[in-house]
Amino acid sequence: MKRVDITLEAKTKPEPESENFVIKTPIGRLAIKIVNEALVKIDLNSRKAIRAGHSPFAKEIQRQINCYFEDASFKFDISLNSEGTEYQNRVWRALQDIPLSQVMTYGELASKIDSGARAIGNACRNNPIPLIVPCHRIVSASGLGGFSGQLDGKLIDIKKFLLVHEGALLI
Repeated sequence: MKRVDITLEAKTKPEPESENFVIKTPIGRLAIKIVNEALVKIDLNSRKAIRAGHSPFAKEIQRQINCYFEDASFKFDISLNSEGTEYQNRVWRALQDIPLSQVMTYGELASKIDSGARAIGNACRNNPIPLIVPCHRIVSASGLGGFSGQLDGKLIDIKKFLLVHEGALLI
């Protein structure tokens, strides 16, 4: 019997290139995660030590966030990759259509995309990229409403700051 040499090539997915870094901003430390040149997460309530990003993409994110805090009218131009359901992604796209210095109620956005106000709140609560996907521009019919799943505390202070910064809330 003749021997046959077989060469096996392992087909593996390349590991995603990811980078985590923490920057200081007027609203506190932001922990940022990027994967394959796309922003996937911003944690507004980070307690991690400040650590600059090193890749060109990380530096560009840092630059754009700094520009936003210098001038609220700055338009972000960052590649995003938010892993959510089809519904969540639809809400997050609608959030990006709310103009600077304006707010919408949960109910108004729900009517606009043919949904329910509570479902809008759930999608906002699960928004992995607040600031860039501006869920802070959604308010309740009776006041400020929540932010990232909280009704008071530091995250509500951040929501107020962002709305004042953008000219949507007068103190």
